[in-house]
Amino acid sequence: MSYRRTTDAFTMLDRPSPATAIQPLSYYDMSPERGFLSTFDAENVTLPGAWGDAAAIAMQLPDFLPTGRVRELLANRLPDPSEYSSTEELTEEQAKIATVHFTFMVQAYVWGEAEPGAVLPACLAVPMVALADHLDQQPLLTYSSYVLDNWAKIDADRGIALDNLKMLQNFLAGQDEAWFVLVHVAIEARAGQVLAEFGDIVAAAANEDEDTARNLLEKTAAIWGDINALFDRMPERCDPYVYFERVRPYIHGWKDNPALPDGVIYEGVERYGSKAQAFRGQTGSQSSIVPSMDALLGVGHAADPLRSFLDQLHEYRPRGHRKFIDDVRASSGLRAFAKKVGSSGLNAAYNANVQAVADFRTRHLEYAASYINKQGLKHAGNDTEVGTGGTPFMRYLKKHRDETKANLL
Repeated sequence: MSYRRTTDAFTMLDRPSPATAIQPLSYYDMSPERGFLSTFDAENVTLPGAWGDAAAIAMQLPDFLPTGRVRELLANRLPDPSEYSSTEELTEEQAKIATVHFTFMVQAYVWGEAEPGAVLPACLAVPMVALADHLDQQPLLTYSSYVLDNWAKIDADRGIALDNLKMLQNFLAGQDEAWFVLVHVAIEARAGQVLAEFGDIVAAAANEDEDTARNLLEKTAAIWGDINALFDRMPERCDPYVYFERVRPYIHGWKDNPALPDGVIYEGVERYGSKAQAFRGQTGSQSSIVPSMDALLGVGHAADPLRSFLDQLHEYRPRGHRKFIDDVRASSGLRAFAKKVGSSGLNAAYNANVQAVADFRTRHLEYAASYINKQGLKHAGNDTEVGTGGTPFMRYLKKHRDETKANLL
Protein backbone atom coordinates (compact mmCIF):
# COMPACT_ATOMS: atom_id res chain seq x y z
CA MET A 1 0.00 0.00 0.00
CA SER A 2 1.23 3.49 -0.82
CA TYR A 3 1.62 6.03 1.99
CA ARG A 4 3.07 8.78 -0.21
CA ARG A 5 1.77 12.24 0.56
CA THR A 6 0.87 14.19 -2.56
CA THR A 7 3.39 17.02 -2.66
CA ASP A 8 1.86 18.84 -5.61
CA ALA A 9 -1.91 18.81 -5.33
CA PHE A 10 -2.26 19.86 -8.95
CA THR A 11 0.17 17.82 -10.96
CA MET A 12 -2.78 17.14 -13.28
CA LEU A 13 -4.05 20.72 -13.38
CA ASP A 14 -1.53 23.34 -14.45
CA ARG A 15 -2.27 27.02 -14.07
CA PRO A 16 -4.51 28.24 -16.90
CA SER A 17 -3.08 30.82 -19.26
CA PRO A 18 -3.93 34.47 -18.52
CA ALA A 19 -6.20 34.56 -21.59
CA THR A 20 -8.36 31.72 -20.27
CA ALA A 21 -8.23 32.22 -16.50
CA ILE A 22 -11.36 30.15 -15.95
CA GLN A 23 -11.27 26.83 -17.75
CA PRO A 24 -14.28 24.72 -18.78
CA LEU A 25 -15.92 23.06 -15.77
CA SER A 26 -14.64 19.62 -16.77
CA TYR A 27 -11.10 20.87 -16.08
CA TYR A 28 -12.06 21.19 -12.40
CA ASP A 29 -13.89 17.83 -12.23
CA MET A 30 -17.23 19.63 -12.47
CA SER A 31 -20.14 19.80 -14.91
CA PRO A 32 -23.11 22.10 -15.66
CA GLU A 33 -25.53 19.22 -14.93
CA ARG A 34 -23.99 18.27 -11.59
CA GLY A 35 -21.95 21.23 -10.45
CA PHE A 36 -19.53 20.05 -7.77
CA LEU A 37 -21.22 16.63 -7.46
CA SER A 38 -19.35 13.53 -8.63
CA THR A 39 -19.17 13.49 -12.41
CA PHE A 40 -19.45 9.68 -12.35
CA ASP A 41 -22.30 7.42 -11.24
CA ALA A 42 -21.14 6.26 -7.81
CA GLU A 43 -23.53 3.32 -7.70
CA ASN A 44 -21.78 1.71 -10.68
CA VAL A 45 -18.28 1.81 -9.18
CA THR A 46 -16.98 -1.55 -7.90
CA LEU A 47 -14.01 -1.88 -5.59
CA PRO A 48 -11.37 -4.62 -5.93
CA GLY A 49 -10.16 -7.08 -3.31
CA ALA A 50 -9.89 -5.89 0.28
CA TRP A 51 -11.27 -2.48 -0.69
CA GLY A 52 -14.52 -4.14 -1.75
CA ASP A 53 -14.57 -6.31 1.38
CA ALA A 54 -14.22 -3.21 3.55
CA ALA A 55 -16.98 -1.42 1.65
CA ALA A 56 -19.35 -4.31 2.30
CA ILE A 57 -18.60 -4.03 6.01
CA ALA A 58 -19.21 -0.28 5.94
CA MET A 59 -22.65 -0.88 4.45
CA GLN A 60 -23.54 -2.76 7.65
CA LEU A 61 -23.13 0.33 9.85
CA PRO A 62 -26.93 0.74 10.24
CA ASP A 63 -26.89 -2.74 11.80
CA PHE A 64 -23.71 -2.26 13.85
CA LEU A 65 -24.35 1.13 15.43
CA PRO A 66 -27.49 0.22 17.42
CA THR A 67 -25.58 -2.61 19.17
CA GLY A 68 -23.39 -0.22 21.13
CA ARG A 69 -20.28 -2.23 20.17
CA VAL A 70 -19.52 -0.90 16.71
CA ARG A 71 -15.79 -0.68 17.47
CA GLU A 72 -15.49 -4.38 18.21
CA LEU A 73 -17.54 -5.29 15.16
CA LEU A 74 -15.41 -3.17 12.83
CA ALA A 75 -12.05 -4.13 14.32
CA ASN A 76 -12.84 -7.86 14.14
CA ARG A 77 -14.11 -7.81 10.56
CA LEU A 78 -11.97 -5.37 8.60
CA PRO A 79 -9.04 -6.71 6.55
CA ASP A 80 -5.48 -6.31 7.79
CA PRO A 81 -3.79 -3.21 6.29
CA SER A 82 -1.37 -5.46 4.37
CA GLU A 83 -4.25 -6.93 2.35
CA TYR A 84 -5.07 -3.74 0.45
CA SER A 85 -3.63 -3.03 -2.96
CA SER A 86 -1.90 0.32 -3.42
CA THR A 87 -4.17 3.30 -3.85
CA GLU A 88 -2.20 3.98 -7.04
CA GLU A 89 -3.90 0.92 -8.55
CA LEU A 90 -7.35 2.39 -7.93
CA THR A 91 -9.07 4.62 -10.46
CA GLU A 92 -9.98 8.10 -9.25
CA GLU A 93 -13.61 6.98 -9.01
CA GLN A 94 -12.68 3.91 -6.98
CA ALA A 95 -10.54 5.97 -4.62
CA LYS A 96 -13.41 8.38 -4.01
CA ILE A 97 -15.96 5.65 -3.35
CA ALA A 98 -13.56 3.78 -1.06
CA THR A 99 -13.12 7.08 0.78
CA VAL A 100 -16.89 7.38 1.25
CA HIS A 101 -17.01 3.98 2.96
CA PHE A 102 -13.88 4.46 5.07
CA THR A 103 -14.79 7.94 6.28
CA PHE A 104 -18.15 6.66 7.50
CA MET A 105 -16.43 3.82 9.36
CA VAL A 106 -13.90 6.20 10.88
CA GLN A 107 -16.68 8.46 12.18
CA ALA A 108 -18.70 5.50 13.46
CA TYR A 109 -15.65 4.16 15.30
CA VAL A 110 -14.91 7.49 16.96
CA TRP A 111 -18.47 8.57 17.82
CA GLY A 112 -20.51 5.36 17.74
CA GLU A 113 -20.37 4.47 21.44
CA ALA A 114 -21.12 6.27 24.69
CA GLU A 115 -17.60 7.71 25.00
CA PRO A 116 -15.59 8.92 21.99
CA GLY A 117 -12.81 6.69 20.72
CA ALA A 118 -9.48 8.50 20.77
CA VAL A 119 -7.46 5.72 19.11
CA LEU A 120 -8.26 4.58 15.58
CA PRO A 121 -6.98 1.02 14.96
CA ALA A 122 -4.60 0.35 12.09
CA CYS A 123 -7.25 -1.61 10.16
CA LEU A 124 -9.07 1.72 9.71
CA ALA A 125 -6.32 4.28 10.11
CA VAL A 126 -3.81 2.95 7.58
CA PRO A 127 -6.13 2.60 4.54
CA MET A 128 -7.95 5.80 5.49
CA VAL A 129 -4.76 7.86 5.49
CA ALA A 130 -3.57 6.22 2.26
CA LEU A 131 -6.82 7.23 0.53
CA ALA A 132 -6.68 10.74 1.94
CA ASP A 133 -3.10 11.14 0.72
CA HIS A 134 -4.05 9.87 -2.72
CA LEU A 135 -6.91 12.39 -3.04
CA ASP A 136 -5.08 15.20 -1.21
CA GLN A 137 -7.81 15.47 1.43
CA GLN A 138 -8.09 14.94 5.17
CA PRO A 139 -8.46 11.44 6.74
CA LEU A 140 -11.98 11.75 8.11
CA LEU A 141 -15.48 12.52 6.87
CA THR A 142 -15.63 15.63 4.70
CA TYR A 143 -18.46 17.19 2.76
CA SER A 144 -17.25 15.49 -0.41
CA SER A 145 -17.52 11.96 1.03
CA TYR A 146 -20.71 12.76 2.93
CA VAL A 147 -22.59 14.49 0.09
CA LEU A 148 -20.80 14.97 -3.23
CA ASP A 149 -19.82 11.33 -3.84
CA ASN A 150 -22.53 9.63 -1.77
CA TRP A 151 -25.69 9.59 -3.86
CA ALA A 152 -27.38 7.91 -6.80
CA LYS A 153 -30.43 8.35 -8.96
CA ILE A 154 -33.31 5.93 -8.40
CA ASP A 155 -34.34 6.03 -12.07
CA ALA A 156 -31.22 6.37 -14.20
CA ASP A 157 -33.05 7.99 -17.12
CA ARG A 158 -34.46 10.81 -14.97
CA GLY A 159 -32.72 13.93 -13.69
CA ILE A 160 -31.18 14.80 -10.35
CA ALA A 161 -34.20 15.80 -8.27
CA LEU A 162 -35.29 15.19 -4.69
CA ASP A 163 -37.89 12.67 -5.79
CA ASN A 164 -35.27 10.66 -7.68
CA LEU A 165 -32.34 10.45 -5.25
CA LYS A 166 -31.03 8.01 -2.71
CA MET A 167 -28.12 8.06 -0.27
CA LEU A 168 -25.62 5.21 -0.77
CA GLN A 169 -23.68 4.93 2.50
CA ASN A 170 -25.46 5.61 5.80
CA PHE A 171 -24.75 5.68 9.50
CA LEU A 172 -28.12 4.70 11.01
CA ALA A 173 -30.19 5.17 7.82
CA GLY A 174 -33.74 6.49 7.88
CA GLN A 175 -35.64 9.33 6.27
CA ASP A 176 -34.14 12.21 8.28
CA GLU A 177 -30.52 11.23 7.62
CA ALA A 178 -31.13 10.71 3.92
CA TRP A 179 -33.16 13.87 3.46
CA PHE A 180 -30.50 15.99 5.15
CA VAL A 181 -27.89 14.76 2.68
CA LEU A 182 -30.10 14.66 -0.40
CA VAL A 183 -31.33 18.24 -0.06
CA HIS A 184 -27.67 19.20 -0.29
CA VAL A 185 -27.24 16.94 -3.33
CA ALA A 186 -30.16 18.62 -5.09
CA ILE A 187 -28.78 22.08 -4.28
CA GLU A 188 -25.35 21.16 -5.62
CA ALA A 189 -26.86 19.90 -8.87
CA ARG A 190 -28.98 23.02 -9.41
CA ALA A 191 -25.98 25.24 -8.73
CA GLY A 192 -24.20 23.68 -11.70
CA GLN A 193 -26.14 25.94 -14.06
CA VAL A 194 -24.92 28.98 -12.11
CA LEU A 195 -21.31 27.82 -12.09
CA ALA A 196 -21.47 27.16 -15.83
CA GLU A 197 -22.00 30.90 -16.43
CA PHE A 198 -18.97 32.05 -14.45
CA GLY A 199 -16.54 32.04 -17.38
CA ASP A 200 -18.80 34.17 -19.56
CA ILE A 201 -19.60 36.55 -16.69
CA VAL A 202 -15.92 37.11 -15.94
CA ALA A 203 -15.20 37.58 -19.66
CA ALA A 204 -18.05 40.06 -20.02
CA ALA A 205 -16.72 42.12 -17.11
CA ALA A 206 -13.20 42.02 -18.54
CA ASN A 207 -14.50 43.15 -21.95
CA GLU A 208 -16.75 45.78 -20.32
CA ASP A 209 -19.76 44.20 -21.99
CA GLU A 210 -22.51 45.56 -19.78
CA ASP A 211 -25.49 43.96 -21.54
CA THR A 212 -24.02 40.45 -21.48
CA ALA A 213 -22.97 40.76 -17.86
CA ARG A 214 -26.42 41.99 -16.84
CA ASN A 215 -28.26 39.26 -18.76
CA LEU A 216 -26.10 36.51 -17.32
CA LEU A 217 -26.43 37.83 -13.77
CA GLU A 218 -30.19 38.01 -14.15
CA LYS A 219 -30.13 34.38 -15.25
CA THR A 220 -28.00 33.24 -12.31
CA ALA A 221 -30.15 35.19 -9.84
CA ALA A 222 -33.22 33.34 -11.13
CA ILE A 223 -31.47 29.99 -10.65
CA TRP A 224 -30.56 31.05 -7.13
CA GLY A 225 -34.28 31.35 -6.51
CA ASP A 226 -34.52 27.61 -7.22
CA ILE A 227 -31.53 26.87 -4.97
CA ASN A 228 -33.03 28.74 -2.04
CA ALA A 229 -36.38 27.05 -2.62
CA LEU A 230 -34.65 23.67 -2.35
CA PHE A 231 -32.95 24.73 0.88
CA ASP A 232 -36.35 25.78 2.25
CA ARG A 233 -37.48 22.16 1.96
CA MET A 234 -35.10 20.83 4.61
CA PRO A 235 -37.79 20.67 7.38
CA GLU A 236 -40.14 18.58 5.23
CA ARG A 237 -38.47 15.26 6.08
CA CYS A 238 -35.64 16.12 8.46
CA ASP A 239 -36.89 16.78 11.97
CA PRO A 240 -34.68 19.01 14.17
CA TYR A 241 -34.78 16.62 17.14
CA VAL A 242 -33.98 13.56 15.03
CA TYR A 243 -31.21 15.44 13.26
CA PHE A 244 -29.61 16.46 16.54
CA GLU A 245 -29.92 13.04 18.18
CA ARG A 246 -29.45 10.63 15.27
CA VAL A 247 -27.69 12.45 12.40
CA ARG A 248 -25.37 15.11 13.78
CA PRO A 249 -23.50 13.04 16.42
CA TYR A 250 -21.57 11.08 13.77
CA ILE A 251 -20.31 13.96 11.63
CA HIS A 252 -18.19 15.87 14.15
CA GLY A 253 -14.45 16.24 13.76
CA TRP A 254 -11.73 16.35 16.39
CA LYS A 255 -10.20 19.77 16.09
CA ASP A 256 -11.35 22.33 18.65
CA ASN A 257 -13.68 19.68 20.03
CA PRO A 258 -13.72 19.53 23.85
CA ALA A 259 -14.83 15.87 23.74
CA LEU A 260 -11.49 14.99 22.10
CA PRO A 261 -9.16 17.78 23.24
CA ASP A 262 -6.02 16.05 21.94
CA GLY A 263 -7.53 14.69 18.72
CA VAL A 264 -7.35 11.08 17.53
CA ILE A 265 -4.37 8.74 17.26
CA TYR A 266 -4.11 6.99 13.87
CA GLU A 267 -2.42 3.69 14.73
CA GLY A 268 0.02 2.25 12.23
CA VAL A 269 0.53 5.48 10.26
CA GLU A 270 4.27 5.96 10.37
CA ARG A 271 4.49 9.70 9.87
CA TYR A 272 1.95 10.37 12.62
CA GLY A 273 3.66 8.06 15.12
CA SER A 274 1.81 8.09 18.43
CA LYS A 275 0.86 11.77 18.17
CA ALA A 276 -2.86 12.51 18.09
CA GLN A 277 -4.11 14.32 14.99
CA ALA A 278 -6.76 17.05 14.97
CA PHE A 279 -9.00 17.54 11.91
CA ARG A 280 -12.13 19.59 11.42
CA GLY A 281 -15.42 17.80 10.93
CA GLN A 282 -17.83 17.64 8.04
CA THR A 283 -19.84 20.82 7.62
CA GLY A 284 -21.99 22.36 4.93
CA SER A 285 -19.51 25.23 5.00
CA GLN A 286 -17.15 22.91 3.11
CA SER A 287 -19.47 23.16 0.12
CA SER A 288 -17.82 25.16 -2.65
CA ILE A 289 -20.95 26.90 -3.95
CA VAL A 290 -21.03 29.96 -1.71
CA PRO A 291 -17.23 30.49 -1.69
CA SER A 292 -17.38 30.40 -5.49
CA MET A 293 -20.08 33.07 -5.46
CA ASP A 294 -18.04 35.17 -3.03
CA ALA A 295 -15.09 34.88 -5.42
CA LEU A 296 -17.18 35.87 -8.45
CA LEU A 297 -18.94 38.77 -6.74
CA GLY A 298 -15.84 40.04 -4.94
CA VAL A 299 -17.44 39.56 -1.52
CA GLY A 300 -14.81 39.92 1.17
CA HIS A 301 -14.75 38.77 4.79
CA ALA A 302 -12.95 40.61 7.57
CA ALA A 303 -9.74 39.10 8.90
CA ASP A 304 -10.49 37.62 12.33
CA PRO A 305 -10.48 34.15 13.94
CA LEU A 306 -13.64 33.17 12.07
CA ARG A 307 -12.09 34.21 8.77
CA SER A 308 -9.17 31.91 9.64
CA PHE A 309 -11.67 29.07 10.01
CA LEU A 310 -13.10 29.86 6.58
CA ASP A 311 -9.61 29.70 5.07
CA GLN A 312 -8.90 26.37 6.77
CA LEU A 313 -12.05 24.84 5.31
CA HIS A 314 -10.62 25.43 1.85
CA GLU A 315 -8.11 22.62 2.52
CA TYR A 316 -10.96 20.16 3.04
CA ARG A 317 -12.42 20.58 -0.44
CA PRO A 318 -11.53 18.36 -3.41
CA ARG A 319 -8.49 19.72 -5.21
CA GLY A 320 -10.34 20.54 -8.45
CA HIS A 321 -12.93 22.54 -6.54
CA ARG A 322 -10.26 24.43 -4.64
CA LYS A 323 -8.68 25.27 -7.97
CA PHE A 324 -11.96 26.56 -9.38
CA ILE A 325 -12.49 28.92 -6.44
CA ASP A 326 -8.90 30.14 -6.61
CA ASP A 327 -9.12 30.79 -10.36
CA VAL A 328 -12.43 32.65 -10.07
CA ARG A 329 -11.06 34.78 -7.24
CA ALA A 330 -7.92 35.59 -9.23
CA SER A 331 -9.72 36.50 -12.45
CA SER A 332 -13.07 38.07 -11.54
CA GLY A 333 -13.27 41.83 -11.87
CA LEU A 334 -17.08 41.82 -11.79
CA ARG A 335 -17.57 43.98 -8.71
CA ALA A 336 -15.08 46.62 -9.87
CA PHE A 337 -16.71 46.66 -13.31
CA ALA A 338 -20.21 47.07 -11.88
CA LYS A 339 -19.07 49.90 -9.63
CA LYS A 340 -17.26 51.59 -12.53
CA VAL A 341 -20.27 51.42 -14.85
CA GLY A 342 -22.75 52.47 -12.19
CA SER A 343 -25.65 51.25 -14.33
CA SER A 344 -28.89 50.73 -12.45
CA GLY A 345 -29.65 47.61 -14.52
CA LEU A 346 -26.25 46.00 -14.00
CA ASN A 347 -26.16 46.95 -10.33
CA ALA A 348 -29.63 45.51 -9.80
CA ALA A 349 -28.58 42.21 -11.40
CA TYR A 350 -25.38 42.13 -9.36
CA ASN A 351 -27.28 42.93 -6.15
CA ALA A 352 -29.85 40.22 -6.87
CA ASN A 353 -27.07 37.64 -6.73
CA VAL A 354 -25.54 39.12 -3.58
CA GLN A 355 -28.98 39.12 -1.94
CA ALA A 356 -29.62 35.52 -3.01
CA VAL A 357 -26.39 34.39 -1.34
CA ALA A 358 -27.28 36.44 1.76
CA ASP A 359 -30.71 34.76 1.82
CA PHE A 360 -29.04 31.35 1.62
CA ARG A 361 -26.78 32.25 4.52
CA THR A 362 -29.77 33.56 6.48
CA ARG A 363 -31.59 30.25 6.03
CA HIS A 364 -28.44 28.38 7.10
CA LEU A 365 -28.33 30.53 10.24
CA GLU A 366 -32.01 29.84 10.96
CA TYR A 367 -31.49 26.09 10.57
CA ALA A 368 -28.44 26.21 12.86
CA ALA A 369 -30.63 27.83 15.50
CA SER A 370 -33.57 25.42 15.21
CA TYR A 371 -31.70 22.18 14.46
CA ILE A 372 -28.83 22.66 16.92
CA ASN A 373 -28.89 25.65 19.22
CA LYS A 374 -32.46 25.11 20.46
CA GLN A 375 -32.12 21.36 21.05
CA GLY A 376 -30.48 21.90 24.41
CA LEU A 377 -29.25 18.38 25.10
CA LYS A 378 -25.54 17.65 24.97
CA HIS A 379 -23.76 14.42 24.21
CA ALA A 380 -20.10 13.65 23.62
CA GLY A 381 -19.04 15.82 20.70
CA ASN A 382 -22.58 17.13 20.11
CA ASP A 383 -22.16 20.54 21.73
CA THR A 384 -24.95 23.01 20.90
CA GLU A 385 -22.45 25.88 20.91
CA VAL A 386 -19.84 24.36 18.59
CA GLY A 387 -20.37 23.31 14.97
CA THR A 388 -19.35 19.95 13.53
CA GLY A 389 -16.39 21.76 11.99
CA GLY A 390 -15.27 22.98 15.43
CA THR A 391 -16.36 26.63 15.32
CA PRO A 392 -18.82 28.81 17.27
CA PHE A 393 -21.17 28.45 14.34
CA MET A 394 -23.87 30.95 15.25
CA ARG A 395 -21.36 33.82 15.33
CA TYR A 396 -19.63 32.41 12.26
CA LEU A 397 -22.78 32.18 10.14
CA LYS A 398 -24.16 35.55 11.25
CA LYS A 399 -20.86 37.29 10.53
CA HIS A 400 -20.67 35.99 6.97
CA ARG A 401 -24.35 36.66 6.29
CA ASP A 402 -23.93 40.28 7.42
CA GLU A 403 -20.71 40.73 5.45
CA THR A 404 -22.43 39.43 2.33
CA LYS A 405 -25.28 41.93 2.64
CA ALA A 406 -22.76 44.72 3.20
CA ASN A 407 -21.49 44.16 -0.36
CA LEU A 408 -24.73 45.32 -2.00
CA LEU A 409 -24.04 48.18 -4.42
